[in-house]
Amino acid sequence: MPTALITGASAGLGAEFARQLARRRADLILVARTPETLEALGTELRTEYGVAVEILVADLAVESEVERVAARLRDTSDPVDLLINNAGFGLPLQFADNDIDDEVRHLRVHVEASMRLMHAALQTMRGRGGRIINVASVAGFISRSTYSACKSWLIGFSGWANAEYARDGVSVTALCPGFTHTSFHERMGLAVGEEGVPAIMWLNARDVVRTGLRDAARGRAVSVPSLRYKAIVALTRVLPRSFTSGVARRGRV
Repeated sequence: MPTALITGASAGLGAEFARQLARRRADLILVARTPETLEALGTELRTEYGVAVEILVADLAVESEVERVAARLRDTSDPVDLLINNAGFGLPLQFADNDIDDEVRHLRVHVEASMRLMHAALQTMRGRGGRIINVASVAGFISRSTYSACKSWLIGFSGWANAEYARDGVSVTALCPGFTHTSFHERMGLAVGEEGVPAIMWLNARDVVRTGLRDAARGRAVSVPSLRYKAIVALTRVLPRSFTSGVARRGRV
């Protein structure tokens, strides 16, 4: 059985990744900060699908706790076949008004933790084969405060790593959804409908995860779910940055 390690697995896209992979009979290592939620999800997946589920409670803004997850990825006795860097959170777009410690924590979770876990996973995947999915965002193609900058880094680094480590049998995919119905916006204190985004722009978490897993299996460096968001990404390459930044202020991805 393949084994997948998923960060931010307690809710949203992380929990959806866990359910779809368990349905495919993959064993799971679930990582998040909330032990009660992880245990409940683990019990559900063990009961329904008969897969092995390991729980790792960790705050990925803390280096020592990231290292515990990295150590699990380096374990050659029970290697991980698929790493999904999904953990993350959003902040208000007004960088100068945000607490700088919150911004640093945001950077650590989105960029530093993902980089450290990728590095650890590659130690056991090279030559043996494996897949890494970094959950980025369409926001990574648009100028949009530090969230956009973090996701842009993930997209660029994933593209390079996918080409570099293909020779070792490892694919690295940046999954770039647009606005997706999860608990992400609720954790930012936004009620449904407060984001200023038309209903047609919202994606279903199940479809996003299905697309990400499919594109990772195909070895694609970037996965953008839905034709409408593919069109938006194409437009960002030709429209002035000042224009896309202005449009992006309407909502949060």
